[in-house]
Amino acid sequence: MRLMFLLTMALLLSVVFSAQAQGTREDYARANSLRERVAGKVFRASVTPNWIGESDRFWYRNDLPEGRREFILVDPDKPSKGPAFDSARMAAALSKALGKKIEADRLPIETLAFEPDKPILRVQVEDRTFACDLNTYALTEQEGPLSRAKAYAPEDAPEGSPFSQEPTAITFLNRTDADVLLYWLDAEGRRRSRGAIHPGEKNHQDTFVGHVFLVTDRDDRPLVAFEAIAAPSWAIIDKNPPKPTHEPKTDRAVSPDGKWKAVLRDHNVFLEGIKTGQTTPLSWDGSEGDSYGGDVTWSPDSTKFIVLKTVPTQEHKVTFVESSPPDQLQPKVHSIDYLKPGDRIEHPRPHLFDAIARREIPVSDALFPNPWELSEFAWDPDSKRFIFLYNQRGHQVMRLIAVDAETGATRILIDETSLTFIDWTNKVYLHRLDRTHEAIWMSERDGWCHLYLYDTATGRVKNQITKGEWVVRGVDRVDDEKRQITFEAGGMVPGQDPYYLQHCRVNFDGTGLTVLTAGDGTHRAVFSPDRKFLVDTWSRVDQPPVTALRRADTGAQVLDLERADASALLKTGWKYPERFVAKGRDGRTDIYGVIFRPSHFDARRKYPVLENIYAGPQGAFVPKAFAPFYGSQQMAELGFIVVQIDGMGTNFRSRAFHDVCFKNLSDAGLPDRILWIQAAAAKYPYMDLSRVGIYGTSAGGQSALAAMLLHGDFYKAAVADCGCHDNRMDKVWWNEQWMGWPVGPEYAANSNVTLAPKLQGKLLLMVGEMDTNVDPASTLQVVNALIKADKDFDLLVVPGAGHGVAGTPYGHRRLEDFFVRNLLGVEPRAK
Repeated sequence: MRLMFLLTMALLLSVVFSAQAQGTREDYARANSLRERVAGKVFRASVTPNWIGESDRFWYRNDLPEGRREFILVDPDKPSKGPAFDSARMAAALSKALGKKIEADRLPIETLAFEPDKPILRVQVEDRTFACDLNTYALTEQEGPLSRAKAYAPEDAPEGSPFSQEPTAITFLNRTDADVLLYWLDAEGRRRSRGAIHPGEKNHQDTFVGHVFLVTDRDDRPLVAFEAIAAPSWAIIDKNPPKPTHEPKTDRAVSPDGKWKAVLRDHNVFLEGIKTGQTTPLSWDGSEGDSYGGDVTWSPDSTKFIVLKTVPTQEHKVTFVESSPPDQLQPKVHSIDYLKPGDRIEHPRPHLFDAIARREIPVSDALFPNPWELSEFAWDPDSKRFIFLYNQRGHQVMRLIAVDAETGATRILIDETSLTFIDWTNKVYLHRLDRTHEAIWMSERDGWCHLYLYDTATGRVKNQITKGEWVVRGVDRVDDEKRQITFEAGGMVPGQDPYYLQHCRVNFDGTGLTVLTAGDGTHRAVFSPDRKFLVDTWSRVDQPPVTALRRADTGAQVLDLERADASALLKTGWKYPERFVAKGRDGRTDIYGVIFRPSHFDARRKYPVLENIYAGPQGAFVPKAFAPFYGSQQMAELGFIVVQIDGMGTNFRSRAFHDVCFKNLSDAGLPDRILWIQAAAAKYPYMDLSRVGIYGTSAGGQSALAAMLLHGDFYKAAVADCGCHDNRMDKVWWNEQWMGWPVGPEYAANSNVTLAPKLQGKLLLMVGEMDTNVDPASTLQVVNALIKADKDFDLLVVPGAGHGVAGTPYGHRRLEDFFVRNLLGVEPRAK
């Protein structure tokens, strides 16, 4: 009787727990406040070394709980680590200077600078700078902030922000008597508003090193531009902005000896004597459809030069109708140049001219007949030949070609070929050593990405520099004198996640391979100016950062610098993601991923599973480093188990692992992902595989829909945001890299438009009306195919939106609501 009672109660409790609400208003509040709740809850997580002069000494700042901070001075040669100065004496001095009480553990110092040979420390407090005598702690105010962002006249500023992962900050201060507008310039130079700054007010921007900001007046007339530097800095906007430099740029058309100038006009080439002004035509066959132009590359002895003659690309316009422009009632029509796979791209060929003989030396293009790109043009120091890099369209041939300066004869020095593709965006590296007639070259010819040393006189491989079942992820530095390479590697340490980065060094001959970093996680290294030491920070998704000082010759640890404190973060209910590994489709290859659970997770419940997918072959996308905020965790808070996985076809593993994507983007590693999720569910029965959803943006949107079309028996719901659903509709450079050229039947076979009639389950398509990254017509063509197939689906078109609708507040809420409704089975409680 008692046993029956216990079984009944267990059944009732199981029903209660499984029926407990998910997707509630409280869940939405917890999900959408996650970023704010976890901000500022991890301490001692980042060491940014500020090197002092040319020495190896450096200082860094720790931001601590409750607004406290400390400044640390490190001397690697002693070695020692301790307070950078006497905080109590500094607080007393600043209290007097500022006329208010300053606490020793809450010094308002933004940055500081040591005088290398004097007991003087300059400190910045907001936009004021003081020089502190470290013997007496007497302060002397100096003019202007210590750390200033680099300022430019608008016409001299960089055109856009480079890719950068090194965080920094700028505080803008408006010292004019009028409002100004602040814009961040993205990689394409487009203005992204960061608001107005009223007179006397500040605007703080967390950003990245090298990023560019433009300040305009209220009528959008540019006033001044600023570039972020490594240290947190100030950008002072005053009535006297920088004046244009008007500095003449080096004229590459002028010969090194200053006697000649190659003049390009009317599509042809002329040679002008600098002293005489006499001009001689050297070509007559240029035309608008096949023109001489671009940079001129002179030989060191000033006798010869190279000019490219180029057939231009075809015109391919993509047109957008902006339905709801902010400045008028009627729609606007926009168009952009946008080449797609199969379009005619520009066709450059190098032409060689003899300035002394006033003639062209013919160069046959038989060895480079169909270029995607010609680059890396360089002359040998003795001017006997020039060398350039040929990337063939279709990305299956990469050649280093030499051209004899007297005869124009061409010769292949390095011939890299592939039956699938050469990853020219990630795995091409060339470093020439002219003095020794050598070159360092990157290749996957043995099945893994490695470095090779070539003899550029003979074109033969002298030796393979790196070798093994691991990959070179990037070259940090080549020391020609020491004949050593510092590089990043993945999979170097047995037993570790192969995506974790380690920093290594090796000699040109392949000897002396040394791993310079240590710790089971992914690493970031910052080297001292003289390369004697490095600051090594490593972490994992389940391990907050650990930072140590190491010797750059051996990797030996010199000092333990910091171990991050995440205790305040954990008190919020935040949980570490779980790393999980399962076998892929071949039964042998390990597939790596991460599991995110709700902070109110209860193992007695059943949870739908959501996969956050991006499977672009250009990279690997499962997070590896620690972070307080993950977008996947935000989705998990609604009551889901969220997973991220890198299946076959993504990057940074073996050549065979990557080749799965070739002419096969609809695969997206989905067979591996399904097996991985099934393995996780076998271990964790609370993962409900009858309710699996998937979502992604761009290539992730393409993959999310492909999952529904090809694996609708497993995935039951999907949100596909701004997907490149047919690779013939997307940008030429990305799609031809993986799908090949010429455009073959594989493009149609992999198209979500072709596969649309196979749709099962619930689908939400999202697209931005003004998406200039992926042609919005790609999504609308899927819509057309689904309608013709009489399939039910949801569609969200956002007027005026660009690429990534799910990243907008409204789009993200609709993403959340879709899965709450279709996988949790409840009406959303967001409002």
